[in-house]
Amino acid sequence: MAIASPGIGSNLDVNGIVSQLMTIERQPINDLVKKEASFQAKLTAYGSLRGALSSFQSSVSALNSPLKFTSIKASVGDSTVATASASSIAASGTYNLEVTSLARAQSLVSGAFTNVTDAVGTGQLTFQFYDTSTGTVNSSMPATTVTIDSAHNSLAGVRDAVNSANAGVTATIINDGTGNKLVFTSNSTGTANSLKISVTDNDGNNTDNSGLSQLAYDPAGSAGAGKNLTQSQAAQNAVLKVNGLTVTKSSNTVTDAIQGVTLNLLSTTTAPTTVSVARDSSSVSSLVDSFVKAYNDLNKTIGDLTSYDPSTKQAGLLQGDSTTRNIQQRIRSLLGNSIMGVDGSMTNLSAIGVSFQKDGSLALDTTKLQNALNSNPDSVTGLFAAFGKPSDSLVSYISSTTNTQPGSYGLDVTQIATQGKAVGSQAATQGYALGAASVGAGVTITAGVNDALSMTVDGQAVAVTLTAGSYTASTLATEVQNQLNAALTGGKSVTASESGGVLSVLSNSTGASSTISGIGGSSVSTIFGGTPTATTAVKITSAINDSLSLQVDGISASVTLGAGVYTTAALTAEIQSKINGASAFSGNGISVAVAYSSGTYTITSNRYGSASSVQNMAGNALSTVMGGTPVSTTGLDVAGTINGLSATGSGQYLTGSGGGVAGLQIQVTGGSTGYRGTVNFTQGFAYQLDQLVGDMLASDGPLSGRTNGINNSIDDLNKQMQTLQNRMTDTEARYRQQFTALDQMIGKMKQTSDYLAQQLANLPKVG
Repeated sequence: MAIASPGIGSNLDVNGIVSQLMTIERQPINDLVKKEASFQAKLTAYGSLRGALSSFQSSVSALNSPLKFTSIKASVGDSTVATASASSIAASGTYNLEVTSLARAQSLVSGAFTNVTDAVGTGQLTFQFYDTSTGTVNSSMPATTVTIDSAHNSLAGVRDAVNSANAGVTATIINDGTGNKLVFTSNSTGTANSLKISVTDNDGNNTDNSGLSQLAYDPAGSAGAGKNLTQSQAAQNAVLKVNGLTVTKSSNTVTDAIQGVTLNLLSTTTAPTTVSVARDSSSVSSLVDSFVKAYNDLNKTIGDLTSYDPSTKQAGLLQGDSTTRNIQQRIRSLLGNSIMGVDGSMTNLSAIGVSFQKDGSLALDTTKLQNALNSNPDSVTGLFAAFGKPSDSLVSYISSTTNTQPGSYGLDVTQIATQGKAVGSQAATQGYALGAASVGAGVTITAGVNDALSMTVDGQAVAVTLTAGSYTASTLATEVQNQLNAALTGGKSVTASESGGVLSVLSNSTGASSTISGIGGSSVSTIFGGTPTATTAVKITSAINDSLSLQVDGISASVTLGAGVYTTAALTAEIQSKINGASAFSGNGISVAVAYSSGTYTITSNRYGSASSVQNMAGNALSTVMGGTPVSTTGLDVAGTINGLSATGSGQYLTGSGGGVAGLQIQVTGGSTGYRGTVNFTQGFAYQLDQLVGDMLASDGPLSGRTNGINNSIDDLNKQMQTLQNRMTDTEARYRQQFTALDQMIGKMKQTSDYLAQQLANLPKVG
């Protein structure tokens, strides 16, 4: 036998002896390792349970949205003509659709430049949208002013500055072979979104065709006088027929031809196609089916984890686990409940075809579900989601919190929300007569044929005879002005002018007595291109009466109105466009609506409630536009009670603040004060399950508590194992020390034995 132990060789197997002793010593650690493996297996089991619960929660969360149950689908027979989508307010039906023309955007092009680095000029470009059908600025679109400084005064620099300003306009440079041309294209289609570009040119002349003024474009102007760009593509409206009725829209996205249906027009038609609108119950059925499958997956996972197989005598990892059993019981119990507050007989899942089977799983009767969706979709909504159904059409359910309790709650409104506004007194309007059409480039006045003109100016009737001769539109305006002013007395006078060949006459007085009417005479058709429109107007003059400052919803800004003669409709649009285009307002989501009625302008914040106001108005245009200091009124918040309990109003929103209605938020958009019916609020199965499973999966929930406890136990086991391991290291060292000493002792004894044997062998033998 070879020497297997270290030392001098006693044939004692020290390593083997120590190894066997340590195997015995390691047994407590092995027991702890097995215990840890059991804990790790339970963690894995809880992980599987958590995953199944999370999948189940995703399925119920998808059902916890009232919008999912009111979904409407729309389709177009010929998808190359248009696509369609629908909201919950759309009515089911089939419509015939024909598309005659598609909307397109206006493009304006500059003159040619040799290089894109060529200088254009410095100053400011103000972009507005112009409705060519009304001849006024589109008040619904805000104005944007772009500063062109010395760093951006080149053709490319202007392009970049405009595109960076997000003005609703795209600037590009195109070389058509004659040179580089700057092209401005409106980002919005339709004739109401044509472009008006006003220039403040640092060279001091805003109307010539040099410097930055090269980029001016006044749709009502004439070439070389503020209309210096060329229209390369005219704006065009979309024209379509729905069930034979002609509809004209500015965009190819049509949202209001069929209520609740959005049409995206793609091409014109050669033959009618159909638009079909129907309730999208298939999506709800799919969601309910996913909910049933997710529950069954969860039920199977729990069953596998808690089962016992008598044939193999194998138990599930979580058999007998109280946490798992409690989770299963709570979910099953909730699914077996009835929902409070749901109208009709659909108060439980079996009413819509979802029922428990003998094995504890759920089954779905799709026919029963479809019948329920067809007969009472609101009740199905309330069966699943947190949902409020007001009885008043001007009241809408917005949201709720976990503190809101199901029930039917009466609503009493003591105050309707209003908007803050500023109301002017009599504006400084002037009598105004606008020609019917362009008079043309050359006009001839013939004595006794078309030289007579009569009208009433500020209540004074005058008749004049124009001088016979040939006129341009501009010189004809001068002749009309001179003849009228020579005939008027008492300080009365007029200003006659032309724009784009259209003549107008403006009284130079202001106020209610400033009028122009009764226009007649043989020259009317020649001068005005037909019978002129007699109305009132306001003249805005640069640096005289063109600035307004105001504070809207607590934010202040100043605007500059464009110089010119405005009808009241045109000035209304100009004021609203410029105010809403102020960056201080648009950057904070603030906007106003401007209206004119009975000689008075009113500026109203589009916000509701006590934070809504229009005040602190000033500027040199104040007296012209508002007739002096306007009267400002701050908006009011809606006020009232829900179920007799106090509620907090903010704008149009009323939120319950106590009892079962705490957190219930509704919107009151109008109507009268007093009793406004009820709000029927439910918390359906999906809502309750979402909350329940969320609590179970939360960091302080039962699963986390259980897994945290197991992890703590594993940490304790690891500490125990480390302590035992340290002890075994010491024990093994001691064993090795002891057996090494024994090995050495035995070796020495063996040496002594060998020596004595040798000596005894050498002793003389006794005969």
